[in-house]
Amino acid sequence: MIRVLRDFSTGVGLLGQGFSLVFRSPKLLLIGAIPALLTTVLLIGGVVGLAVWIDQIAAWVTPFADDWNEGLRAATRFAAGFSIIGAFVAIGLLLFTAITLIIGGPFYEHIAETVEDTHLGGVPEAEQVTWLRSAMVGVRDAVLLVGIAILCAIPLFAAGFIPVVGQTVVPVVAVLVNATLLAIELTAIPFTRRGLKLDVRRRTLRERRAVTLGFAVPVYLLCLIPLAALVVLPAAMAGGTVLAHRLLHDQLR
Repeated sequence: MIRVLRDFSTGVGLLGQGFSLVFRSPKLLLIGAIPALLTTVLLIGGVVGLAVWIDQIAAWVTPFADDWNEGLRAATRFAAGFSIIGAFVAIGLLLFTAITLIIGGPFYEHIAETVEDTHLGGVPEAEQVTWLRSAMVGVRDAVLLVGIAILCAIPLFAAGFIPVVGQTVVPVVAVLVNATLLAIELTAIPFTRRGLKLDVRRRTLRERRAVTLGFAVPVYLLCLIPLAALVVLPAAMAGGTVLAHRLLHDQLR
């Protein structure tokens, strides 16, 4: 348990290092914020639209509650609405990150390369990744990861109807699952520069799960704050690069 907590705090420290790197270089912060701003507008629009129509959507997915007494029907549809919003935010955040990384591929590649080459000693024989290849890899990975997120969201949505558990345990599990998927996206560029595929990335992060979660959970929670992603995402990309570099370096020991 002590090691888990120590590894988790190490992951938090890597995110702090990411913030330190981009704040020391305002140029990195600025170029990372530009594509995030474009995607933020889309995500906020989706959240606002969902909030406006959530009552109708909750009623649509719970037709079986139409004939129930008012109190039970309201509680059931509140749970449904809570689960729907949670699933939308989780999947939307993964899509947000994926779309931002695809749109801003050259920007985030510059951040990752600058961090590794300037602060981490570089990558011997690093592959030159074109924007087109980066975008294709990003789309492929995004489809797979969002698919996983949807598959995870289905049982979590069902569990959301369980009293107490649905409003306490389920959100925590959802954060852990989606933070892990987010970490996979944020470490894509360092692995791709080394010619390593998605399955290697997933395995490497899974082997140091506590460190990965220590990095990714704060990123996930901070990105839930409106407009915070404009600052968080560039820092998370820098921190994700440090995370990937450290885990890969540890494997070679």
